[in-house]
Amino acid sequence: MIWTMNVKLLFGPFAAGPWEAIIALDETSTLAVLHHVIQQAVDFDEDHLFEFFIARTEHGRERTRFDEEDDALFTRTLASFFPLPKQRRLYYLFDYGDSWLFQISRTRAKPFEAEPGVSYPRLISEKGTKPPQYPEEDL
Repeated sequence: MIWTMNVKLLFGPFAAGPWEAIIALDETSTLAVLHHVIQQAVDFDEDHLFEFFIARTEHGRERTRFDEEDDALFTRTLASFFPLPKQRRLYYLFDYGDSWLFQISRTRAKPFEAEPGVSYPRLISEKGTKPPQYPEEDL
């Protein structure tokens, strides 16, 4: 089944305003796949460490982390994470120095069968200002 996920930028040091995207991907996708899809959606270079975590809030101390040293990042499917525990959210942290932070959630749209001839994952829509990964003077 194909799920639609909302990816919302919560913090980025060079963000010019809010940004979010709706992404369609197979429920059997892993967090590592989701990482690559988000990187493509924001046009970032995949040149930094990252992690996903589940917590009540983005600053919550009680977290369940999934990083590059955790096999779950590459083996557990999105379907195994959702629904999330009550009052918990999924976050994606990219680049520990700049600390780009995104909140990931399933949309209310019902899962659907993959459409013939359509490749997944794919960007469905986005709104807001796409953030630059680096300030212009660093380019």
